[in-house]
Amino acid sequence: MTQSDFIDKIKEEGIIVTPEKIEQLEKYYELLIEYNKVMNLTGITEKKEVYLKHFYDSLTICKIIDLNKQENLCDLGSGAGFPGIVLKIFYPNLKITLIDSLNKRINFLNKVIEELKLKDIEAIHIRIEDFSRQNIEKFDVVTARAVAPLNILLELGINLVKINKYFIAMKGNIDNEPNYDEALKKLNCDLGNIIKFKLPVENSNRCLIQIIKRKSTPKLYPRKYNEIKKKPL
Repeated sequence: MTQSDFIDKIKEEGIIVTPEKIEQLEKYYELLIEYNKVMNLTGITEKKEVYLKHFYDSLTICKIIDLNKQENLCDLGSGAGFPGIVLKIFYPNLKITLIDSLNKRINFLNKVIEELKLKDIEAIHIRIEDFSRQNIEKFDVVTARAVAPLNILLELGINLVKINKYFIAMKGNIDNEPNYDEALKKLNCDLGNIIKFKLPVENSNRCLIQIIKRKSTPKLYPRKYNEIKKKPL
């Protein structure tokens, strides 16, 4: 996906594009490639691939929620900043929190935030389950992109979501996704929308799953991620 293709596609989604935002993306790409030489941020480095599989893919969350109407967002397992950094560039109204358990990645994210002069965004070095326990019902939107099966993600992060607000999982192919009906019931959540689509150019599968939190969730903590992974809900 060329930069021109990227601009055309996100305009089709109703996202506002300015020269300043594209300049920020270009700087982001340069930093990603520079830091990727000394740490493992991504296996995708060719510019057209980054624009497609990282920049555009991050913005596809707009298909399932209008982020212009939300106040804040938490990106769990943000890694190299996808989708959180990209969302901050195109939705400056959002206060964004990036969570990652690897300090090297947090240092990279802070460098990006500094170089792009982004405001109302912070990167925190902490485990998801610890952050979730300390920040109950603080976010309008909590998202995770290709982090873990949904039943695990919900147990790790649903505490962060405000009542009647949203947890959104960004997935690839969900044919092998474990059943999460029991998790929804136990965690007082409803299934909202599910949107399946193809990524442009390569036609790979993508899926957005919207979960709505209806009531406060049971106290599931302090269970560690590896314990949940072994025995999810």
